[in-house]
Amino acid sequence: MTGAPKKQTRYTTGQLRDVGLLHPPFFPHSLESCLNLSDQPPSSSNDTPSADPMAYPSRAIRPHGLEDARKLATEAARVALDNNGQDVMVLNVSEQSAEFDFFVIATGTSRRQLHAISEQTDDALEKGLGDRRQGIEGYQESSWIVLDYGSVVVHLFDEETREYYDLESLWADATPIPLSDLGLTQR
Repeated sequence: MTGAPKKQTRYTTGQLRDVGLLHPPFFPHSLESCLNLSDQPPSSSNDTPSADPMAYPSRAIRPHGLEDARKLATEAARVALDNNGQDVMVLNVSEQSAEFDFFVIATGTSRRQLHAISEQTDDALEKGLGDRRQGIEGYQESSWIVLDYGSVVVHLFDEETREYYDLESLWADATPIPLSDLGLTQR
């Protein structure tokens, strides 16, 4: 006996987010654009999405050279330190990521502090270095704020959330850049 063919299920972005497939927001914009999440089938067989997720990126990939990206990461780390961010860390992820060169990770002790670091990072990178933020996630919730500057992604956590997601272990193959190599010191 042959059973009825299984119906193929298409998921919406909200359904994927609800079950955690689009969380945590490591790549806030690119993942959704690479998946075909519409309820409509492709209009013709020639419209099938490319198997290469980078074929149609939703934003510029590595818009800065490595040295310029390092300057952005250094400035973001400096802002976090100037605002008493804790456990500030810069990771070189250029060998592990097709999209990003550096992660800046910092912990804040309050919503107000996380917002201050976020806003002052925007000011410093836009006014001081002429770079505009491409995306932001988590600002309202304020347990994990992700600032996307193209080649550099800034992750601002509260203590509990940083410990839970443990990006340092997740990106263990990345190269940590000592703050002293960037001309910075942890306070």
